[in-house]
Amino acid sequence: MEDEDRQGAHSAEQRSLEESPFEVLQNCKTSAENIVAEMLSVKKDGEPKSQLRELVTQMFLNLITLRQANRTILLEEDRVRMETEHAKPPIDFSSLQLQNLMYEKSHYVKAIKTCRDFKSKYSDIELVTEEEFFRDAPENIKQSVLSNDSAHDLMLKRLNFELFQRKELCKLHNNIEQEKKILLDAIANRKKSLSSLPSQFKSLKKASLPIQSQLGVQQARKLKHQSLAELLPPPLFVIYSELLAQKEAFGESIDLEITGTLKDAQTFARHQAYKDTGISTSLGVSKLRDEAPDDIEDMQGQRKRPRMVQGKESLYHSAALQVHPLKINLHVYDDEVPDFKSAKLIILTFEYLVKLNIVCVGIEASDDGPNNDILCNLFPDDTGLEFPHQSAKLIVGDAIMFNDNRTSRPYKWAQHLAGIDFLPEVSPLFFAGHETSDNREAAKSEGVRFSHSLCYQPNQVQTVLRRIRSHRKAQLAHL
Repeated sequence: MEDEDRQGAHSAEQRSLEESPFEVLQNCKTSAENIVAEMLSVKKDGEPKSQLRELVTQMFLNLITLRQANRTILLEEDRVRMETEHAKPPIDFSSLQLQNLMYEKSHYVKAIKTCRDFKSKYSDIELVTEEEFFRDAPENIKQSVLSNDSAHDLMLKRLNFELFQRKELCKLHNNIEQEKKILLDAIANRKKSLSSLPSQFKSLKKASLPIQSQLGVQQARKLKHQSLAELLPPPLFVIYSELLAQKEAFGESIDLEITGTLKDAQTFARHQAYKDTGISTSLGVSKLRDEAPDDIEDMQGQRKRPRMVQGKESLYHSAALQVHPLKINLHVYDDEVPDFKSAKLIILTFEYLVKLNIVCVGIEASDDGPNNDILCNLFPDDTGLEFPHQSAKLIVGDAIMFNDNRTSRPYKWAQHLAGIDFLPEVSPLFFAGHETSDNREAAKSEGVRFSHSLCYQPNQVQTVLRRIRSHRKAQLAHL
């Protein structure tokens, strides 16, 4: 019995050595629970107590095994604790090294970030490209060695080249500033001289007036007349140019003068430009004819239109006789007297009626009495009491515009002199081939043809002046 117990204990010890302490504890616990269950069943069933002794023995063996396993576990725990104690210093040392490395890493990362975020004072400088540097930089800058790092050395060289260029530009800027200062001083001196020129010219002009009067040169008056001549209407400009050409080419004993203010002429020109832009003269005449009074008799005498109110009619006639603000005064002298300016014969005034497109000529009043007969009889059948062309007659109608009280009249020779050409009312061929019994009509037709032949001569200006002088001299001889 004891041998069996010894063998069981030995076998249990071997199993315990083969198994781990935790497995032995688990098995012993299970075996103890089974033994207790068998002991309770034996007592309950009333079996012999010999079985209980065997079960108690087995329980004691399990308890011994439990204590042995518990002791083994405690020894293993002590061993593991000792090993842990021995392994802890290297781990702590490694942890400390890891913390030092992490600290150094964070320090280096921070330093790298600081370096990357660092703004150099050269960051805003726009350097030339490397190709331009190697092409344009001086040799002393390209061959110098400023750093062991090639990239840094190239950067320093480019900065030196930039400094070299800026110094050269500063020198150029200083030179240009000096030149600018010299030019500004010269300009100031010239402006000062130019500002004093008007007063000098004025004094020179004033001083030259006596010499001009002695030499017969009137430059100021000539310039004034030229500026006024540009604003003359075309018919008056033709008369002015022809008379001036006659005087300059042949030394005619005449003087020309343009009367009227420059301001009024400019105002009239602007008004006409705004009013008649794109409208021809014929359209303006037709428009005025449409606005003519209703008492114009039909050309064939078939009917008459209702007459206008007298106030409106007079207003319309005054508008039809609108005169251009500029006029031409022609001073005619005796060409047989050496000092012709001391023998002034007559002064003619040419004016232009804008609405009717005709030129009127009058004589300035003098102490000799009325001089209208001189111009009335200048050419046959040209008394100046009728309009020279049909368009003006149709516009004005039967109203009597020109009579003995009006000195300025639309003579036909004045229209031809102004370049206003118009067809005669009756063809000259009609009178050449038609025999009339009325001697007065024949004489009239002959006078018309004679007048036109004289007016259309190439030297019509000279013819007109010669007739004016002869008629005026004849009039003075009868006084």
